[in-house]
Amino acid sequence: MGRIFAPFGVKGWVKVKTYSESPESLAGRPSWWLGKNGNWREAKVAQTEQHGARLVARLEGCDSPEAAAAYRGLEVAVLRESLPPTRENEFYQADLIGLEVRNMDGERFGIVAELFSNGAHEVMRVAGDEGERLVPFIDQVVREVDIGAGRILVDWGKDW
Repeated sequence: MGRIFAPFGVKGWVKVKTYSESPESLAGRPSWWLGKNGNWREAKVAQTEQHGARLVARLEGCDSPEAAAAYRGLEVAVLRESLPPTRENEFYQADLIGLEVRNMDGERFGIVAELFSNGAHEVMRVAGDEGERLVPFIDQVVREVDIGAGRILVDWGKDW
């Protein structure tokens, strides 16, 4: 859902970069799961506020900039069952990670390792036997996402 990227202020608040369309998607939740590399722990959220395009939060027990700095770089997650169902042609990024990517000619690129925003749109980082490639996650390129079959079909040349 997001990542804590810096302390905010002198009272232990943290700045959060959200991965969703709206920073409010994390606001108002009583707890978050924080971690990285598979090591997760629950953190109670005392307060959240919108600060420009970002979300800032105060976590219970975090009351100084030094304590807030310990959270820098941690991913922010919520329990899957607390998320609303997706609409047609809408996906949670977590559902796309690990899907196989092939192009219209049937050539295998690899699997989706990560999605990130380049400012204009989302981009898939696809890891394969021939290395990594970046593929735009836009309607003109992504032709089909079949989560059940575990694949994404793209209109993208293997030599691009």
